[in-house]
Amino acid sequence: MARQKGIIKLKGTIGDITFYKTKDGHLAREKGGIDANRIATDPAFQRTRENGSEFGRAVKAGKVLRTALRLLLLNASDNRMVSRLTQSMVKVIQADTTSERGLRNVIDGEAELLLGFEFNIRGKLGTSLFAPYTGAIDRAAGTLNIDIPSFIPSNMVAAPSGTTHFKVISGGAEIDFEEETSIVETSESAILTWDATATAVINLSNAVTANSTHPLFLALGIEFYQEVNGQMYTLKNGAYNPLSIVKVDGGV
Repeated sequence: MARQKGIIKLKGTIGDITFYKTKDGHLAREKGGIDANRIATDPAFQRTRENGSEFGRAVKAGKVLRTALRLLLLNASDNRMVSRLTQSMVKVIQADTTSERGLRNVIDGEAELLLGFEFNIRGKLGTSLFAPYTGAIDRAAGTLNIDIPSFIPSNMVAAPSGTTHFKVISGGAEIDFEEETSIVETSESAILTWDATATAVINLSNAVTANSTHPLFLALGIEFYQEVNGQMYTLKNGAYNPLSIVKVDGGV
């Protein structure tokens, strides 16, 4: 893979060279590789097929989780989040110790490995919110809760320059990775002033199916705002809003 330089950028194929555009700029690469039919049938590529099958499963699982948390991700994700989540899902699948290689899956893997996943590396929860909080999943009741004692925002929230206000957001998701469906509820605090005034206790509760057997995920984040002439505007289009998975129950 080579990077294109110069004023004129090419797209398409010339001879054995393919020119294309990515987020990293205009690139070029030589055509080639092994015939797809050979990869699909040749016993020598059995491991390649197994890895490809599991990678595809990881891609689908990541999409299901992203779709479930879409409302929270609208203002809290970076441009590499999809690939990072896929990599994490691959690790979840590889932790499956019961299925044969190539058939390993999220359900029999370790969904708990997603604990601490940051959806926005430009604004991580661990470097934004320093107030102590408790995340709890009650599978029997079908509740996923966040409890935060009163705190001083200017001391306990590291806000980007220009912040005047913020709110705490959370979401609880019940994910059926096999059927690629989910049940989700989100909740949020009031918009709070980022100053030295203590907040009230914050309790955020999200309900899913009671006694569900599917994996449950609890996400927590912050949205930053700037007040201008009495109106609240999302600060810098949410570029520094953190969102993280703070609790996982892998299912039964």
